[in-house]
Amino acid sequence: MNLKPFADSPFQIRISFHMLIQRLEEQAALKNGLQAAMAQEILDEIEPYPELREGITDTEVLIKHAGIIKRLTGDIFPEALTLNEIKAISVPFQDVLFNQTRRLQNIIAAAGSVFDINIRDFTEHQVYVSSCCIIMNEFYGTDFNFSRPWFYDIPDAKGVIKHYRILYNADFMDLMPTPGAPLLTAEDIELLRDNYDDLSLWKKYFPKDSWILKGFAILTLFDATVENAVSALKGTLLGATYGNNLEGKFLDVFRSIYKLPNLNIGFTSFNDAENTFSIATFNPNLKSYLLPDHVEEECFDTLCTRSLSKLVQEKTYFAISDVAKYLQAEPDNVMAQRFLEQGIKSMILAPVVKNGHLLGIIELVSNNVGELNSINANQLENVLPYITDTIDKQYSNIQNQIQAIIQNEYTTIHPSVYWKFKKEAIKFLQYRGLKKDYALKEVTFHDVFPLYGQIDIKGSSDTRNKSVQLDLQEQLTALIPIIEQLHLSNKDSDAEQHVRNLQEYVMDVQSALRADTEQQIQNYLELHIHPLLKETDDLPVKTKTAIEKYLTQAGKEGDFHQNRRKYETTVAMINEKMALLLDRAQVQAQEVFPHYYERFKTDGIEHNLYIGANIAPAKNFDISYLHNLRLWQLQVLCEMELEHHYLKPYLPYPLDVTSLILAFSLPMSIRFRMDEKRFDVDGTYNARFEIVKKRIDKAVIKNTTERLTAIGKLTIVYSNHDEEVEYKNYIRFLQTQKMLEDEIEMLDVEDLQGVSGLKALRVRIRYNTSLPVRKFFTYTEMQQQAKTIAL
Repeated sequence: MNLKPFADSPFQIRISFHMLIQRLEEQAALKNGLQAAMAQEILDEIEPYPELREGITDTEVLIKHAGIIKRLTGDIFPEALTLNEIKAISVPFQDVLFNQTRRLQNIIAAAGSVFDINIRDFTEHQVYVSSCCIIMNEFYGTDFNFSRPWFYDIPDAKGVIKHYRILYNADFMDLMPTPGAPLLTAEDIELLRDNYDDLSLWKKYFPKDSWILKGFAILTLFDATVENAVSALKGTLLGATYGNNLEGKFLDVFRSIYKLPNLNIGFTSFNDAENTFSIATFNPNLKSYLLPDHVEEECFDTLCTRSLSKLVQEKTYFAISDVAKYLQAEPDNVMAQRFLEQGIKSMILAPVVKNGHLLGIIELVSNNVGELNSINANQLENVLPYITDTIDKQYSNIQNQIQAIIQNEYTTIHPSVYWKFKKEAIKFLQYRGLKKDYALKEVTFHDVFPLYGQIDIKGSSDTRNKSVQLDLQEQLTALIPIIEQLHLSNKDSDAEQHVRNLQEYVMDVQSALRADTEQQIQNYLELHIHPLLKETDDLPVKTKTAIEKYLTQAGKEGDFHQNRRKYETTVAMINEKMALLLDRAQVQAQEVFPHYYERFKTDGIEHNLYIGANIAPAKNFDISYLHNLRLWQLQVLCEMELEHHYLKPYLPYPLDVTSLILAFSLPMSIRFRMDEKRFDVDGTYNARFEIVKKRIDKAVIKNTTERLTAIGKLTIVYSNHDEEVEYKNYIRFLQTQKMLEDEIEMLDVEDLQGVSGLKALRVRIRYNTSLPVRKFFTYTEMQQQAKTIAL
């Protein structure tokens, strides 16, 4: 049986594998490797069948050679994927499918014998013209775009029609004219371009069988049943890319659903972090009927009436069938006034909710009374999930862009202040969408209260110096006899001088270590000693063994670095444990009231906290949240001290820690410094806080040489009487909770450079208690206990 194309076609079709065979010949010609051998094996197998190269026009021949064709196409039809991929060998617009994957065979078998595979909605006219366009694009350099989605509609075993998208790969096909094929002029091409519907004209210039199509195409199907079912809707949803105005297409879908030719649609974004409405961030050209002037508004202002608040909070539909009548009943309703002023007589507001978060509000509006109402509002149930997914994807795209801007222009941002950076990035994108310039502004938070605390590793510098001294002393002591042996074997004429130099270095490291001693010794060893040790020819075996042992111990992981490693491990263990406890405790503290938090690892852990109304404008801030955070900070430092107390026996070096808090009651401004990619205090007046932070660490008690911070004690530095009273109350409360000892020291701080008049409270931490995680008491609980004691 000959291959039958559609009734009329300009092609003579020859199924051929000549291009694939040519590639195999090129591989075999390399004559190296397994791949070349395999290619030659296949070539030897197909040699008796020249029709595979010349072309096949009879399906019986294809069936006859099914096995060898499968072997020949093994690389492009891998057996491992036969149950996953839906593929076959075919020719564009043909109904012949062979060399099918197992999955395609199963699909066709399930369809039953009565099924006849055909491309959906593809007429013989379209097939003929599309074939001609292929020829013109290939041979005459035209660019006629005739592509469209092609589908097979195939029933499954239950009779349900499933839709499969068709893709053709024509990499293995050649196209050539027969001797009788007419040649086209530019005028002919122009004539055909303007006469798509004149099939006789196309047949005149492209007679039947006037071109040869030689080779094969790879047909690939994928199941597009769900996508096809909602494609009409999804193709019209709110802009595939940022700023595209697809309102007209979007309108067509809803007008079709509601059968209302005058229906209009709008969308208003909702920001739950700031509790505000705004125009669509993913499409600034999309109209908002709630915000006709494109002005961002807070929900708890005049806009959020009882009805709109219910929509925001309960996330349910809200419909008004007669806006004028509704306004008569509620004359102060700003939302209804705005709709009526825009000629809207009935409307539906539908929340777009994803994962419990309100993304925005779909606004369906009509200029006729009663057309939109609480009954037909339920028709949105059929399409809102798709709308929600699409809008969510648009928001995700915007979030990615916002994140890219923030990461590029700012830095990694703490979640408590991320919303403000996001707001600035949104402005940038909105202006860009409107093709306007916008310069990103520095982010500043005004009137925030600072908190600072630290856990410092006591004597860390001395311990590091001691570890370096021990390592260098051991290394130099081990090296000297080796150099002496080199001197005895006359291996190096300068060996005697090297011995004297090394002995002097041993003397140096036994006394106080200078800043450059370690580097000086290492440079000397690298430049003068180690190159000498690598020349081991003609040396006694004993000397060679000693050198090998020394070089092993001198490596980074060798014994000559063990004391430094012990020190570094100790600091790392303390820092890791303290940071982990602080970060975990922060999660609880953020739940009470969001605040900015940052910590730093040095020889210990420092942390900064900033709290205030500007950090979380959607929440109501009062001073009790500051008191709560100060009490939390004291408790956390006590917990960190207790954690270290139990960790200390397991440390390589039993280092101690000291704790310090700086109390500062005046609100300040912090500004994100673009050049440093971090927050810092804003203004010279507020800089005093930073100055004090940097200097109190080494401060001493006035008229003494005793350091202000002490092992086993919590130190609180303050500057005024109110702070003293407040922190004494915290201390007394924590004493009742058995976290602090009874005695409170009242201290004056030695004047610092540019800072004087500071005072301090110091209290011993109670260690004779168990380690299990305890709840953090709130300021409210402290007040309640005080009232109970008073009674």
